[in-house]
Amino acid sequence: MAGTEGVTADVASTAAYASPARSLGDPGITPLSPSHIAKDSDANDAEEQSYPVVVAIDFGTTSSGYAYSFTKEPECIHVMRRWEGGDPGVSNQKTPTTILLTPERKFHSFGYAARDFYHDLDPNESKHWLYFEKFKMKLHTTGNLNLETDLAAANGKKVKALELFSYALQYFKEQALKELSDQDSGFENSEVRWVITVPAIWKQPAKQFMRQAAYKAGMASPENPEQLIIALEPEAASIYCRKLRLHQMIDLSSKGPVNGYNPSETIATGFTPAKEHIRRNRQSRTFMVENVIGEIWSELEEGDRYIVVDSGGGTVDVTVHQIRLPEGHLKELYKATGGPHGSLGVDYEFERLLCKIFGEDFIEQFKIKRPAAWVDLMIAFESRKRAAAPDRTNPLNITLPFSFIDYYKKFRGHSVEHALRKSNVDFVKWSSQGMLRMSPDAMNALFKPTIDEIIQHLSDLFEKPEVTNVKFLFLVGGFAEAPLLQQAIQNAFGSKCRIIIPQDVGLTILKGAVLFGLDPAVIKVRRSPLTYGVGVLNRYVEGKHPAEKLLVKDGTRWCTDVFDKFISADQSVALGETVSRSYTPAKPSQLVIVINIYSSEHDHVSFITEPGVKKCGTLRLDLTGTDTTAPSRREIKTLMQFGDTEIKAMAIDVATSKSVKAGIDFLNY
Repeated sequence: MAGTEGVTADVASTAAYASPARSLGDPGITPLSPSHIAKDSDANDAEEQSYPVVVAIDFGTTSSGYAYSFTKEPECIHVMRRWEGGDPGVSNQKTPTTILLTPERKFHSFGYAARDFYHDLDPNESKHWLYFEKFKMKLHTTGNLNLETDLAAANGKKVKALELFSYALQYFKEQALKELSDQDSGFENSEVRWVITVPAIWKQPAKQFMRQAAYKAGMASPENPEQLIIALEPEAASIYCRKLRLHQMIDLSSKGPVNGYNPSETIATGFTPAKEHIRRNRQSRTFMVENVIGEIWSELEEGDRYIVVDSGGGTVDVTVHQIRLPEGHLKELYKATGGPHGSLGVDYEFERLLCKIFGEDFIEQFKIKRPAAWVDLMIAFESRKRAAAPDRTNPLNITLPFSFIDYYKKFRGHSVEHALRKSNVDFVKWSSQGMLRMSPDAMNALFKPTIDEIIQHLSDLFEKPEVTNVKFLFLVGGFAEAPLLQQAIQNAFGSKCRIIIPQDVGLTILKGAVLFGLDPAVIKVRRSPLTYGVGVLNRYVEGKHPAEKLLVKDGTRWCTDVFDKFISADQSVALGETVSRSYTPAKPSQLVIVINIYSSEHDHVSFITEPGVKKCGTLRLDLTGTDTTAPSRREIKTLMQFGDTEIKAMAIDVATSKSVKAGIDFLNY
């Protein structure tokens, strides 16, 4: 853009606080040229440091795990050791996302170990211990997440979320470093590039929160942020799906006609050999990722579109990607969507069913008074939940803990059996072995609300113009193992595209995250989730600007609170793309220049005072002590770099090369 004198005068600009110029007597800055330059980032000199190993952590709502790969043999992905105390019948390589703190609030244990220890405590003692599970969802559901946000333990006591998350990450850090050191004498944290996965639909504050927790856990530091990559879960899955060979996946659409679709056959042919294979390789647990594009991928051509549906414990995350050849880089076509439709929804329906049978008042009391027994009951439900299938005919039995039966009798004065008879819930019966006996229909009904939400969400997405002509739908994540979900997706969308499920579907994200850490540039174009800009002063134009924004300073009429846009929500941004603007102080003697950065979910923003506009960063350039005989029009260059999962901002005084950097900060404003 040519910066004509007329344009320059019109877009004079400064950064300021809520109603900046008024409150601070800030004379503001005017642009030298309203240039909008995009360039590839050569500024990433710090990122060139190489790390001999990449460790990815999939921190899930219900289960978590880590995997790693040495840079010198990137085709081998090692999934963490078998955890102590796994559940019978669940042969996965992840551990439950559960944490136990001592009554003094010190870290005690994580995963199965935390669960088993908590379970073995005497009920009078256990109520003093702090047990947490499924706490990751809080980051998604908290509107104003900040560093002070609390989480409640099973006994109701509160702990700072940041503390809890950093305990968990520190635990994984220690486990991974220990495992690496056993293979290769002494591994230092500084030799590891860490990758932590988060749902793509998380808002920016939650992503930043994860980074803060990782710094607190000592994985990386604000001085060396490149050591930690925050990866988006469906992107990681997408990267892994490119490597799939035909024998590593189940193509639901190749199973004959949809109505003749037999899920047990899918499970039998697809998952059993995979499990066997994993079991045989239990000791090595090394997965070979051939350094080729997988067969399925070779069917994709330039411009082809595919969807990744990542259905986990807490959220369902959907991304739409397009292939860019020759290297097969990925381009994000539509901003990540999704919602809290994870398999936890099924647990929630089970809890509602129990409330219906035994009374909400009893269930609430039971959870508080016998927290460990409640955890047991949910574990018993979890293993039966995994046995649900569309064609199942025999009932599912769920063992009620003895203390449930006992406490119910004390609480109500009659038996559990009596409650079931009285409750007129048809599909649930009492068996003499002390179990709830659920008909398959009753179990399927618990899945229905969550699956309906997922199908509805995908149907809405398929209506969008960017989502036409999709070739494949990859179904990944822990909940993708559920035959009921597989069948529902196949029935709803099998005619639109091919539905593919990787075999070790629960580990897809973990392996993809390792691949992403080895080559972060594989995703070339993302969609900005927010609109970003700075707060500025413009020359006041009668009739164009509202009267209440008029400010007269030294004879010049300014319009305050103007939002000067750098990038719009849902705009495509290339990896490392930098947008730059040049400003000059309106008053030459001004030595402290403050530029405030704002964000909004809306595309069209005119003023920083509009609803939904949030301050998310400040660049404060202090030029005192520099040569004030610099050119009368001092040039201050402001840069914002997009495209990574985080955003960086910088202001430079061109005459003195003095610069200041800031990360965009959503937690402290």
